[in-house]
Amino acid sequence: MAVHVSPSSALDEAFKALASEQRREILRLLGEASRSSPVEKECCAPAEVCACKLAEHLGLAASTISHHMSVLRRAGLVQGRKEGLWTYYTLDRERLAQVASELAEL
Repeated sequence: MAVHVSPSSALDEAFKALASEQRREILRLLGEASRSSPVEKECCAPAEVCACKLAEHLGLAASTISHHMSVLRRAGLVQGRKEGLWTYYTLDRERLAQVASELAEL
């Protein structure tokens, strides 16, 4: 059974995700990855950053990165692609623009 998420609930999820300084830093790194390479990486496509590189760059445990990425994915701010043992993340710029637009309308 599909769960219906109201627009206000979706916006609340995005704001909750953005409330964490570490998650905002993850978004910044993912945003930079789509323009250049902020994190030295050889394992990812150009616009992607793997969870291992996020953990390494931020100095966080893999479990902490996993939690943060779960929150960001639930909010729709990032997308993940699993390949073998690794997950590769990209920023969802369209969703970020939508959240910014909704914020501007408040």
